[in-house]
Amino acid sequence: MRPIRIVLRWQLAVTAVLALLGMILWGSDGAASAALGGVINIAAGWVYGWRVSQGEAKSAGEALRTMFRAEALKVLLIFVGLWVVLQNYRDIVHVAFFATFVITIGVFAAAIAVRDTEEENMPRVSREE
Repeated sequence: MRPIRIVLRWQLAVTAVLALLGMILWGSDGAASAALGGVINIAAGWVYGWRVSQGEAKSAGEALRTMFRAEALKVLLIFVGLWVVLQNYRDIVHVAFFATFVITIGVFAAAIAVRDTEEENMPRVSREE
């Protein structure tokens, strides 16, 4: 879970910075639009991390199944979030909303680069044949 928590913090920081930029450029609607664009991915990423951490896979197939289900849930939440915001927020600033949305997707993709220090500290098992 540690890499997911780190990436969620990165997404939160990026969202805050872009909301501030949206406030400067477009006022409160720009800030709210940027915040909503980021929050959709933060919420979906949190649910993904939560779902993956709930799996107790005993095989590689079970681990993959858990990851695919978590990814499907994440995508569903993103589509629902986009639909809800675009249907209900009439004064949305599309540039701020979609820019933050896309950038936070990229930040989540960077999770692969985050190393889990707990794994580094675990003893290694050598395989001698």
